[in-house]
Amino acid sequence: MAHLLIAATQKSSGKTTVTTGLAAALALRGMAVQPFKKGPDYIDPMWLSQAAGNPCINLDFHCMEEAEIIAAFHRRDAVADISIVETNKGLFDGVDVEGRDSNAALASLLGGPVVLVIDTLGMTRGIAPLVLGYVNFDPGVQIAGVILNKVGGPRHEGKLRAALEYYTDLPVLGAIGRDNALEIPERHLGLVPANEADEANRTIDRLCKAISDNIDLDRIVEIAETAVGPRAAPGPVPETKARSKDIRIGVARDAAFGFYYPDDLEAFEAAGAEIVPFDCLEDERVPDVDGLFIGGGFPETQMMALEANRSMLASIRAAIEGGLPTYAECGGLMYLSRSLTWRGETHEMAGVIPGDAVMHPRPQGRGYVVLEDTGAGPWPLPASRPGVPARFPAHEFHYASLDNLPRDMTFAWRVLRGHGVDGEHDGIVQGNLLAGFSHLRDVEGDRWVRRFVEFVRECRKGMRPVSDRSPISAL
Repeated sequence: MAHLLIAATQKSSGKTTVTTGLAAALALRGMAVQPFKKGPDYIDPMWLSQAAGNPCINLDFHCMEEAEIIAAFHRRDAVADISIVETNKGLFDGVDVEGRDSNAALASLLGGPVVLVIDTLGMTRGIAPLVLGYVNFDPGVQIAGVILNKVGGPRHEGKLRAALEYYTDLPVLGAIGRDNALEIPERHLGLVPANEADEANRTIDRLCKAISDNIDLDRIVEIAETAVGPRAAPGPVPETKARSKDIRIGVARDAAFGFYYPDDLEAFEAAGAEIVPFDCLEDERVPDVDGLFIGGGFPETQMMALEANRSMLASIRAAIEGGLPTYAECGGLMYLSRSLTWRGETHEMAGVIPGDAVMHPRPQGRGYVVLEDTGAGPWPLPASRPGVPARFPAHEFHYASLDNLPRDMTFAWRVLRGHGVDGEHDGIVQGNLLAGFSHLRDVEGDRWVRRFVEFVRECRKGMRPVSDRSPISAL
């Protein structure tokens, strides 16, 4: 089906602004728009999901094999009128020096044309060699046009267009002026997520109008229709009988906790779990569930309200200490700690974990991680070979540290790459609780959702008391 990638020469060039507005504008035309995001990210996909009206799916070379990326893309793209992939950083950026994990590699893998968003602040004729360099760096990547962003006015736009017309063959698909009203607010982890932006819908409406008024949408669709498709056909999807929902998993969904991958949540339902959303800010107690999942987010921005909801803190603590199977990551870990300190203020949290979360000016852990299972977790990853600990990919991005932990803590994972809790370990284990700074993806290399759901199911049946640490069977 028709698809394209929105890329840039560097980060913070306006990709999310353009992609969000483009998704909203095409959806307003009545098109079924499927958004994707390259790499590990929660915040940009929230905006894209809300703008498109469809959940944004992450495509990540670190966590997913190429065949898995193609299959994930094909599954959603096949039922859409147009798919839009927002890339990360610059088109050719990546960890691998040969670019095997770059946005350009993703464009090649998916057989999709690229539209380049260029931040033109302080630029005139120099845009031509910049664009020529990108076009000629990898001839296998089809750069089909450019969008000029942060243009200073008609005179500035004219100079940019003249330079590109004289030196290149690339069409200018539109130009967006400098307008603070078109910028999504930012904070320490990037953009403010749509789940806590009071004016999210109004912001999306402004972006939609700006794109509709200034970008050639018909040409965008024509470019998307030139996509040749993935480099390899997606493999056959195994037929699986939908399992009836026999357990309930409470998932924290509010302004403090909103970092969840849509396909991970879908995996819960496929595994037979009913998702029960609850609000740590407003609800008085944990809902009637068999297990809990408290994801990442921004508990530091809501820490006063989280502390004020004493009944929920007491309910969370009693439930977990009573053996309720719980998985918490990053922000969820901070919420379960004794206290949370940010900008000179300290507020009490749930007090389940004997440590104190402290926010710092700089990231304490950032980027891709590789974890090795210690076997001490309540639902460990079975080893692929006897005696060889299982290793799996994940990612982390946290400004918080967890201080004052006892020395005898039990950890589910050794950190082979990344930081985790202490630079060497992640995944604190206490009874039926597993909590860490790393964010997991439910992918072929780590089907964590199925393992967690099966653990919850066995706990409900009374098959696994809190003291039982024997590994569950491979799924």
